[in-house]
Amino acid sequence: MSSLGPGRAADEVRLHSSDLHDLHGRWPQAESMEDFRRNLAAVRTRIAAACRRAGRDPAGVRLLPVSKTKTEASIRLCYAAGCRLFGENKPQEAHRKWEAMADLTDLRWSVIGHLQTNKAKLVARCAAEFQALDSLRLAEALERRLQAEGRGLDVLVQVNTSEEASKYGLPPDEVAAFLRELPAFSALRVRGFMTLALLSADAAPVRRCFVRLRELRDQLRQEAPDGIMLDELSMGMSGDYEIAIEEGATIVRVGQAIFGARDTPDSHYWPSAGKGTG
Repeated sequence: MSSLGPGRAADEVRLHSSDLHDLHGRWPQAESMEDFRRNLAAVRTRIAAACRRAGRDPAGVRLLPVSKTKTEASIRLCYAAGCRLFGENKPQEAHRKWEAMADLTDLRWSVIGHLQTNKAKLVARCAAEFQALDSLRLAEALERRLQAEGRGLDVLVQVNTSEEASKYGLPPDEVAAFLRELPAFSALRVRGFMTLALLSADAAPVRRCFVRLRELRDQLRQEAPDGIMLDELSMGMSGDYEIAIEEGATIVRVGQAIFGARDTPDSHYWPSAGKGTG
């Protein structure tokens, strides 16, 4: 996968991505199934356009609607519009919604936020996927809880590609050694990497984060232990998912562009590292 080259197409995507970034916190609320259908169609149109620019098949990109802070009623409308897998940051919230919507038997949950070891039992019970594995202590806690539940879990390793002290995730230069330890945890099915880019209206530093994750994946794919799959790259949110797709994202985590702006500030769900659960 090569990044989008310079020229008119690159200029156009910078404008489009800046437009998306400027909508952060101001997306209109989706209040009906038709609103969700319209928003999902708009996001998928942008995904397809980004794939065309990068010479990719849109079928290779999975849209993960992020429902954090949103009500059960709102999620049920989005479900009715066709979505079956939702992303949640906080394990307590994911578990509560999992219990409340157990009647929707094909509804699945992906936990995408920082996880403290004492909440591992919630993820082991309710999640189909966990995208923020970043320590051996957490791997051990999840393994223990998953073995007790008699199930496995798809996981992504979180990498701090921006190297901001405020963000969770492994430094890129520690990922290879971390991967070598993971075959010991048989209940964890490692599928790839996740990252959070810089929050910036300037596309260049955002793109560098995504390029860094892709290049790290391509490098480590050659030496990954048996059973460690690095096919997935989860990167890109409502303000930057088009750039992420151009740089190889296979999962984009989109919340506000589908559900509408959140009342709760981002800092509540993406806290500074070391300051509680995310």
